[in-house]
Amino acid sequence: MPRSIRIQYPGAFYHVMARGNRREMIFHDDDDRRFFLKAVGEACERTGWRVHAWVLMGNHYHLFIETPEPNLVAGMSWLQNTYTRRYNVRHRAWGRVFGDRYKAVVVEGVDRYHYQTLMDYIHLNPVRARLVQPRQGQSVVDYPWSSMAGGYALPPKRRAKWLAAEAGLKAFDLADTVAGRRRMVERLDERAVKEAMKKCGVPPLPEGADARCSHLRRGWYWGGQDFAALLQRWVASMLKGTKPPKSRGYEHAPQTKAHSLDEAERCLKAGLAAAGLRTDELSGLKGSDIRKVALAGLLWRRTVASQEWIAERLFMKSAANVSQQLRRQDRNKVQGLLPKALKVFLQERDVADG
Repeated sequence: MPRSIRIQYPGAFYHVMARGNRREMIFHDDDDRRFFLKAVGEACERTGWRVHAWVLMGNHYHLFIETPEPNLVAGMSWLQNTYTRRYNVRHRAWGRVFGDRYKAVVVEGVDRYHYQTLMDYIHLNPVRARLVQPRQGQSVVDYPWSSMAGGYALPPKRRAKWLAAEAGLKAFDLADTVAGRRRMVERLDERAVKEAMKKCGVPPLPEGADARCSHLRRGWYWGGQDFAALLQRWVASMLKGTKPPKSRGYEHAPQTKAHSLDEAERCLKAGLAAAGLRTDELSGLKGSDIRKVALAGLLWRRTVASQEWIAERLFMKSAANVSQQLRRQDRNKVQGLLPKALKVFLQERDVADG
């Protein structure tokens, strides 16, 4: 049976979920969780994603992602493969960490009801799993591995830049202030006490609802009927090879820098010019040349270019060599040895994309 199509468009929102292989643990301790969140942050740098909510459980995770560019597949491939490699190295394991294909439910993220409902569903996961006991006085912030405790309850300087906390607070008519953040937590705690633990945060579907509509556990979209019709037109146009319709998410999405392979090509061309290098000179330079390594690092951090792609374009022998050179790279030390024009170019790109 063929796999279902991945729906990608600028400004899309997704509820992304993945479980461990055979439902086994993917997070054994807090270091595993920190490594995963670090990978999420790196994926956001490479793709331009904005994460609106997240929760890490023992054998699965949930992410509420906004993709200003149509790059969910490239970003998720990088994220899960990167975590798998790091997990296997750390635990001296081999093979798959995640089970079947990750699930990505397309969300009508610009609609307040569907946005709010998904946010609460994700943040109340620990309550449904009985890791938080609200009727015994525990709060959702007592579970540290969600974007509520690890983001929304914190002041801006203490949370990850890739968390769209201001947008999340605004969706509930709350300001990013001490009082607003406190109310965000209190509102969830109140809901956790009032609702049955097993169904806490799970939205009821109206009788006769479209069976394809997710109730955040099954289905392929979370939104209204107009949104479903738009997605159907999008898929039909893609299969026909015509231009897909724009979504309201695209119209409201913030303007961001591109992170695609086309952008990687432009970035590489500009970087080579700043380094004073011609393309035909690259094959004659060592793979460890500091100019090559500096450009490889920028491409790896800021675009979806793979290490194979970088190795081919910069004549760095192989993806393994690119990986090795980047691991060895001391960015502060290298900066002092680079040509001035290249140094300025790298600094400007990191500031612009940062």
